[in-house]
Amino acid sequence: MAQKPSIPKGTRDFNPEEVVKRDYIFNTIKSQFEIFGFQPIETPSFENSSTLMGKYGEEGDRLIFKILNSGDYLSKVNNDLYQTKDSNKMTSEISEKALRYDLTVPFARYVVQHQNDISFPFKRYQIQPVWRADRPQKGRFREFYQCDADVVGSNSLWQEIEFVQLYDAVFTALGLNGVTIKINNRKILSGIAEVIGAKDKLIDFTVALDKLDKIGEEKVKEEMVERGIPQSGIDTLQPLFRLKGDFGAQVAELMTILNTSEEGKKGIEELEFINKGIEALGLKTATLQLDVTLARGLNYYTGAIFEVAAPEGVKMGSIGGGGRYDDLTGVFGLKDMSGVGISFGLDRIYLVLEDLGLFPKTISNTVKVLFINFGADEAMACMKAIMRLRSNGIKAELYPDSAKMKKQMSYANNRDIPYVVLLGASEIESNSYTLKHMRTGEQKELSMEQLISALS
Repeated sequence: MAQKPSIPKGTRDFNPEEVVKRDYIFNTIKSQFEIFGFQPIETPSFENSSTLMGKYGEEGDRLIFKILNSGDYLSKVNNDLYQTKDSNKMTSEISEKALRYDLTVPFARYVVQHQNDISFPFKRYQIQPVWRADRPQKGRFREFYQCDADVVGSNSLWQEIEFVQLYDAVFTALGLNGVTIKINNRKILSGIAEVIGAKDKLIDFTVALDKLDKIGEEKVKEEMVERGIPQSGIDTLQPLFRLKGDFGAQVAELMTILNTSEEGKKGIEELEFINKGIEALGLKTATLQLDVTLARGLNYYTGAIFEVAAPEGVKMGSIGGGGRYDDLTGVFGLKDMSGVGISFGLDRIYLVLEDLGLFPKTISNTVKVLFINFGADEAMACMKAIMRLRSNGIKAELYPDSAKMKKQMSYANNRDIPYVVLLGASEIESNSYTLKHMRTGEQKELSMEQLISALS
């Protein structure tokens, strides 16, 4: 007996309904990207290993899927190296290519490689799959899509304002009202670390601060002490633990904490500029909120940091994120190319829309009408009619076999096809079509023009 086939862990099959719903999200995001002036690019699913390796840290390198060289890839390996059985050292000898880990590094490579053909600032969007050799678990897959938009070649904070508006536009278009766009700035976090005498412990400080909502103030303070942050500095932070109120009130409190840090004050200035811009322009359904505990991608971002939270009451991690980076292309030799970008979490957005029942009923990709097959002559008449309907943009098909009526009707029900057409000998003789509504059972005898009108 043949073994039942399976797919690799961390990958998924998508049925027709799921594909249609995912395409609805893709198309909604894509349309807003283009309205905001972003241009599409695509990069190969695999890159040279040298492009990817060393760009994500030791942990990231470990999660990159390597592709074995073609042919007898072991024949070129030095025998002494082969005898060591050190797979890490041998990898570079037997694998020259690797699957794309994210869209950011390939984008950086693209910008450097095509810099003479690009008009800067360059606004690009990219919607493609990426692969990570991670441990599969709920919400974490080895193959998944990223939906990114970036602007490179501009230091202007108007770009950050546009990205807040873009988030608002996308989630409003998806019917996902009430999302919270959280914002912070790397300079503020660096300034706080400087003020409390922990400039060399910025990561330790932010890792602990990031847990404030999860473990509470006292536990955070304990963890900071454990990480070597001085008690005097923690005492200085006291106002930070109770930072509440609107954007302006929080900024005023931050100014008292950061009045001796030039970098921190610069971060506040940048946030104020963004907030004033959004206040003047307005948002449709989203809310912009300052969150000084937000520290995602701290080793990567240099300015504004974004994270999008689902509407209140929905238990879900962030559904989007991004920020400003100052040297995207530096690793490939093109220095001082500042950029800012955001990403949408497709899979989490899908789950939120599903939980809230926000997928439109009209996005089903099923055919509109099924023609019942009564035999060879009738099938030919059906095919002629189907050609007319299809030329008018109506999705129609013929049941391929002249099976029992019950079987054909069950097929229509299982496919959720709303209408069937009965075209038997009497209809052919009278040049008419009997249209049956599958849900109500109502039947009408129509001409071709009436049929087209009824199904359009």
